[in-house]
Amino acid sequence: MKKMLSIGFWEFIARVILRNRIIILCGVVLITILLALQWKNIKFTQTEANLIPADDKINVDYNSFLKNFGEEGNLVVIATKDPQLFTPKTYQAWNDLMTNIQSNKEVDLVISINNLKKLTKNDSLETFELTPLINPQKTQSQDYLNQVKSELLNKLPFYEGLLFNKKSGAIRSAIYLDKKIINTKARKEFVLNKLIPEIEKFETKTGIDLHTSGMPYIRTLNAKTIIDEIGLFIGAALLITGLIFFFFFRSFRATLISLVIVIIGVMWSFGLLGLLGYEITVLTALVPALVIVIGIPNCIFFINKYHQEYQVHANKAKALQRVITKTGTATLMTNITTAVGFATFIATNNVLLTEFGVVTSINIIALYLLSLLIIPIFFSYIPTPIPRHLGHLEREYLTSFMNWIVRTVKYNRIGVYITAIILLVIGIIGIYEIKISGSIIEDMPKKTAFFDDIRFFEKEFDGVMPLEIMIDTKHKKGVMKLSTLKRMEELEETVQEIPELSKPLSIVNLVKYSKQAYYNGNPEYYELPTAQEQAFILSYAKNAAQNSKENLLKSYVDSTGQFARITTFIKDENGEKMDAIESQIRAKADKVFPPSKYNVIITGKASVFQKGTKYLLDNLLSSLLFAFALTGGLVAIMFRSFKMVLVSIIPNLLPLLLTAGLMGFLGIPLKPSTILVFGIAFGMSVDDTLRFLAQYRLELSRNDWKIKKSVFATFDDAGISMFYTSIVLFFGFSVFMLSSFGGTVALGGLVALTLFFGMLSNLVLLPSLVLSLNKTLANEQEFIKPTIDILEHTDEEIDALENKK
Repeated sequence: MKKMLSIGFWEFIARVILRNRIIILCGVVLITILLALQWKNIKFTQTEANLIPADDKINVDYNSFLKNFGEEGNLVVIATKDPQLFTPKTYQAWNDLMTNIQSNKEVDLVISINNLKKLTKNDSLETFELTPLINPQKTQSQDYLNQVKSELLNKLPFYEGLLFNKKSGAIRSAIYLDKKIINTKARKEFVLNKLIPEIEKFETKTGIDLHTSGMPYIRTLNAKTIIDEIGLFIGAALLITGLIFFFFFRSFRATLISLVIVIIGVMWSFGLLGLLGYEITVLTALVPALVIVIGIPNCIFFINKYHQEYQVHANKAKALQRVITKTGTATLMTNITTAVGFATFIATNNVLLTEFGVVTSINIIALYLLSLLIIPIFFSYIPTPIPRHLGHLEREYLTSFMNWIVRTVKYNRIGVYITAIILLVIGIIGIYEIKISGSIIEDMPKKTAFFDDIRFFEKEFDGVMPLEIMIDTKHKKGVMKLSTLKRMEELEETVQEIPELSKPLSIVNLVKYSKQAYYNGNPEYYELPTAQEQAFILSYAKNAAQNSKENLLKSYVDSTGQFARITTFIKDENGEKMDAIESQIRAKADKVFPPSKYNVIITGKASVFQKGTKYLLDNLLSSLLFAFALTGGLVAIMFRSFKMVLVSIIPNLLPLLLTAGLMGFLGIPLKPSTILVFGIAFGMSVDDTLRFLAQYRLELSRNDWKIKKSVFATFDDAGISMFYTSIVLFFGFSVFMLSSFGGTVALGGLVALTLFFGMLSNLVLLPSLVLSLNKTLANEQEFIKPTIDILEHTDEEIDALENKK
C-alpha cells in the first residue's frame, strides 16, 4: 500500500501510459471487441426476485411446497363486467377466444363459462361425472343464455370467487399454463405472441375491454417494460451528463472523450453480464446507466486537474504527467470505496444482490482504468487548451459559491454545527415514521393497462397474489379423511374472516360440491358430508378423482394423498399486514392441526416477498457497517488518527439519516428499491470525503503541517471538482425518475437527494470539523508525517524528480 501511494509509483505509471499510447489504445479496442462478442450470451431473467438465501427456512418451506404441488404462479385470468357477454354474438366471440387459447400447447387447462362442467351423480357407476353446463346448440337463444347466467350465479357456489363475483356480476376465465414453461422464455412468447393478440382480436370484434392478469401475465409485461427502459436510461443519462459536462467545461472535445469513455464502459458492462452468465434483472438492468453516471465524475476530476495544471505553467506534457502523479492516489481510493460500496451487496448471501454487486464493482474499477488511460492519451494528441476551455475555473457563479462555503467554514462553524444537529434530530424523528412494505406490485409501472387490471382483480376477486397453506397429514391418503376435511374447513373459515384475503380454494370445495351433486345439484347441500353420509359421498368423490383429466381440483391434493393445499389470494396493497395475517392463520392452524400430528406451512409468493424485504433490511445494516469500517480504515491509513476516522464518517452519516427521515415524513416505505438507496448513496458520497481528505493530506505536507492553511488550499484544488461531480451525480441519478417503475423512481430520486445533502455536508461540515479539532489533529499529523511518501513532496520536489527522470 505504501508503495502504491508513493510519488515514484505514480510517476512510473504516468511514464508507462504516455510512452505506450498506441499499445494501450489497441488493448482497449481489443478488450472491447472481446466483450462485445459476449453480448450474445445476455439473457433476461424469467424468474422473480427472491431476496432470501436458498438455505433459509422460508425458502426451504417454499421449495417443499413447490416439490409437492409444482409452480404456483401458473394462473392467468381474463375477466369482464360487461353484461353483453351473455348475448349470442358476444358469447360466440368469447367461446372462440377461449377455444383458441386452449389449443396452444403452453396451456394446460382453461376453465370458462363456455366449457364449464357441472358435477352430476351417476348412480349406476357410483361416481360423479362432469357434464357440460352449456349446450352449444342452444347458444343462439338469448333466453337460454339468460337461463345459464342465472344457474351459474345462483346454483353453483363452487365457482363463486373462482369464476364469478355474484355481487358485481363480473365473470372471468381461469387459464392454467403448463407449469414447466412458467420460468422459461416460452412463457414470454406465449403471452406476447399468442395470448395478447387473441385478446385484442376479441376486443376489436366485440368492442368490449377485457381485464387480464395473473402472475405469468404480470411478470411478462413487467419484464418487457424493464427491457424497454434500458435504452431510455442509457440515452437520457448520456444526454443529461453530456449537457452538464459541456456546460461546465465549454469544450466539445472534452465532452466527446468523456462520452466515449462511458460508452465503452457501457459496452463492457453488457459484455461482463454475458461473460459471467448473469441474467438481466430489475437491478442489473440499471448497471449501464449507472456506468454513465459514475464514469463522468472520473472524467471531470481528471480533465479539471489537467486544466488547473496547464493554467499554472502552460506545459502540456508536464500537465498530463501531473494529472496522473498528483491525482492517482485520490482517484484510486475514491473509486475503490465506490466499488466496495456496491460490493457490500455481495455479502447479503442473495443471488440477485450478489450479481448486482459483482457487476457494478468490477465496472467501477474498469471505468477508473479507462479514465486514467484514455484521458491523458487523448489530450496528448490534441492541441493545448484555449482560454475558453479554462474559463470555467474562474466562472463567477462558481467562485461565488466556493467563496460562500469558505466564509461559512471560516467564520460560522457554530452555525454549521447547530444546523447539522437540527437536521440530525429531524432525521431521527422521521425514521420512527418509516414503514416496511412487502408489496410485489407497488413498484410496478402504475400508468400501464396491466397495472389497472391488477387493481380490477383486487376489487372484484380480492387480488391475484397467492398465499398458500400446505398441510402435511403425515399419513398417505390422510387428506380425504372426514376429520381432516373438517379441520381444513375450520381453518378456511378463519381465512374468510380476514378481509384482505379472498375465498380459499381447496379439496374441501370439491367435497362440498360432491355432496351438492349427490343431492341432485341443490345448492343448499353445498357443505361437507356428515359422518353418516361420508361413506357413500366420499366413495363417489374418490372414484371421480381417479380420472385426473376431469378432476377440478387435482392440484390441491398431492399424488399420495398426504399433502393438502389451501390457496387464497391477498390484495397486494396489504403487503405490510402480512405478518399480522400470517400470525392469525398460524394461531388457528396450530389449534385445529396439532403440531404433533400435522405440519402446516404458510408460504406463497406474497409471503416470501414480504419476508425477503425484511431480510434485505437486516443485511443493509451489516453492509453499511462494513462500508463504514472500510472508509474508516482508509482514513486511518492516511492519518493514523481515530478522530479523523470520526471526522470522515459523520459528514456521510448525516445525509443518510436525513434521507431516511424524509422517507418517514413523506410516507415512502422501506422496500427492496428504497433499501438499496443507502448503500449506493454512501458509496458515492464518501468519494467526496476521501477526495477532500486525500487532497488535504497532500496540502499538509506542502504547507508545513499548518491545518487551517491546508484546509483552504484544499478548497482551491479539489473544491471545484467535488462540486462538478456532485452536480453530475445529482442529475445523473435523477434520470431514473423517468422510469415508469415506482421503485426505480424512488431509487433515483432518493439517491440524488442524498448525494446533494452529501455534497453540502462534505464541503461545509467536513472542513468545519477538521478546523475545530485542528490543535489535536496537528499534533497527530506531526507524529505520522513520515509515513506516506506521496504526501511529503512539494511541487518543487516533484519537478526535481521529473527532471531527474
